[in-house]
Amino acid sequence: MRRFLFALAVPCSLLAADIPPLRGLSRTNLLEYKAADGTKKNATTTAEWENRRKDALAAFQQVAGPLPGPEMRSALDPQVIEETDCGSYVRRLIHYTSQPGGKVPAYLCVPKTALTGTKTPAVLCLHPTENKIGHKVVVGLGGKPHRQYASELAERGFVTLAPSYPLLADYQPDLNALKMPSGTMKAIWDNIRGLDYLDSLPFVDATRGFGVIGHSLGGHNSIYTAVFDDRIKVIVSSCGFDSFLDYKGGDIRGWNQERYMSKMGGYIGRPQDVPFDFYELIACLAPRHVYVNAPLRDSNFQWQSVDRIADAALPLFRLHQAGSHLQIAHPDSDHDFPDAERHASYELISRVLRPAR
Repeated sequence: MRRFLFALAVPCSLLAADIPPLRGLSRTNLLEYKAADGTKKNATTTAEWENRRKDALAAFQQVAGPLPGPEMRSALDPQVIEETDCGSYVRRLIHYTSQPGGKVPAYLCVPKTALTGTKTPAVLCLHPTENKIGHKVVVGLGGKPHRQYASELAERGFVTLAPSYPLLADYQPDLNALKMPSGTMKAIWDNIRGLDYLDSLPFVDATRGFGVIGHSLGGHNSIYTAVFDDRIKVIVSSCGFDSFLDYKGGDIRGWNQERYMSKMGGYIGRPQDVPFDFYELIACLAPRHVYVNAPLRDSNFQWQSVDRIADAALPLFRLHQAGSHLQIAHPDSDHDFPDAERHASYELISRVLRPAR
């Protein structure tokens, strides 16, 4: 059995009274915001909701650390380490400099049509947790099946960039020396600078923006990056999130790691006090296109929690006249990114990034 949902699913409003607030605001009525005079109001325009969006991003940075400023935007200095002919595309192992003293290993896949003069859109491909081969898994160099979205998108004519995630496999940056407050913020910054690199390539067509796709770790990393960079116009998150209230029954210790957010340790035993949640982060993506794969048998993230989040975020998409832009898929699988859902996400990426013909 497979359930596919455009926008939401299960009527969750009956549960709203049991869901604790977020920074004193409703977690389920995301239109609610604090006005300048301190009173709570419901946003009726996107300009009014901007108050809550700014507060949500500030709350995220309380835990993940501040987004780096322009002083961190050093020269990219890209270097090609090796190149492999993969048939319809070329795969390059590269390094680019995301900040002073910080080189990021990444795979760049370039369709041969792009190298011969046809500019093409680009997609940032963020890998799942993989401590042996890291980003190799998304370009088809080993690991579990259904993770090779960087190579599959390259075969479909997209330029893809797959950076390593910090403190996994061979990418072991010294966060303290680089003045990075968390592995999560380091990854966000590396990804943003990866978009800068894609934007600099003469064969990349960025006129309609970029896409981002990721599974598991890459699933929430895609969301985190997109909320800070609106050049990303289509976001695909597979098995990437649920509410902190629901994650492992409220046991958020898994988030308390140097490669994620060490400050989460201050909220262990009280997930309701974490100052941000995916309720707001998904809403912050509106009006862009969002595709979420939330399997029915995922042991990491609960699909019912994903539906509650979608139910709460949908009014924000509607406020932006983009109610159809939030899509949720529920395959009958475990923590996986099955073919049907993966291919459906590719079709969405193509519709958004490729101009109509």
